[in-house]
Amino acid sequence: MTSDRIHLVVLFGGQSAEHDVSCTTAAHVLAAVDHSRYRVTPIGIATDGTWALATEALMALEEGPHALPGRLDPTGDTVAPSPAIAEAMAQGERTVVLPLLHGPMGEDGTVQGMLELANVPYVGSGVLGSALAMDKAMAKQVLTANGIAQADYRAFRESDLTPGMPAELAEQLGLPCFVKPANMGSSVGVSKARTVEEVRDAIEHALSYDEWVVVEEAIDGREIEVAVLGADDPEVSVAGEIVPGEEFYSYDDKYVTDGAQLLIPAPLTDDQMAEVRSLAGRVFGLLRCDGLARVDFFLEEGGRGFLVNEVNTMPGFTPISMYPKLWLHSGMTYPGLIDRLVELALERHTRRRRNTKH
Repeated sequence: MTSDRIHLVVLFGGQSAEHDVSCTTAAHVLAAVDHSRYRVTPIGIATDGTWALATEALMALEEGPHALPGRLDPTGDTVAPSPAIAEAMAQGERTVVLPLLHGPMGEDGTVQGMLELANVPYVGSGVLGSALAMDKAMAKQVLTANGIAQADYRAFRESDLTPGMPAELAEQLGLPCFVKPANMGSSVGVSKARTVEEVRDAIEHALSYDEWVVVEEAIDGREIEVAVLGADDPEVSVAGEIVPGEEFYSYDDKYVTDGAQLLIPAPLTDDQMAEVRSLAGRVFGLLRCDGLARVDFFLEEGGRGFLVNEVNTMPGFTPISMYPKLWLHSGMTYPGLIDRLVELALERHTRRRRNTKH
């Protein structure tokens, strides 16, 4: 054990519909971590909000990364959130929290706020950046105000829904259109609606995940994604392209069937590649992102060009996920990517604490 070994607290699971994705992501991250550089404590969050030391993962880590299952079990000895973090900090080691949480109650600024109060460094965007990127309606407002091209959309709250709204949306945005919960990721709750009745049903489905709904025009374009890594002057990867195995890039496509084809680098011209990378860096800054994010675009060739779709501040790290693959293509190793994220977390914490001390 070296004196500069870091205590890495890995949070996974969570209360959102992306719980299983998080458990799978965490298993791959734990297997990739350089255990000579980190002492790892996995803490699982059950769907009911219970925090626990992930007993199964801890036992597997004692045997070695090869013993880890493909999906971590978030259960074990129950711990309280704040005391668990405080105890981790009290060991006298440098501690960094890696919140591998997707969706609400994890990627939306809630956990980040708790970690800020606990005065602990953590990987990823802060409270504002996490909340902005998670809420598609607010993110679209910020990007629109800054002249960033996007698909036409309408956002509304459940209480604003009227019987005639599905027909109004169909007329305004055209059919088919996409209906999404504002605060969700991994394509959870997303529907493609081809008729007014399907718009009505899709809104009802989206409202089962969030009280805010975003309805967008359907874009006939290519799906382009860019990985961003850093802070004030972030690194931007080459762009990748997703050729969906289904009608659109669905949850199953991303995590279950591996049916999508990932093209890295995306077959773009030099000018297109430069443009989309520059756009990704700009969007990263406008939404106050930090550490890491994946910026997703549509490319409407012969039309409006690159249109921002959404930003993910904690993109998936599974073996079939675009974010790590983009950096692997750039020559970065999987463990090296984790090291860089931890370094950024420590740098950000130092910077933030310097600015908040009086």
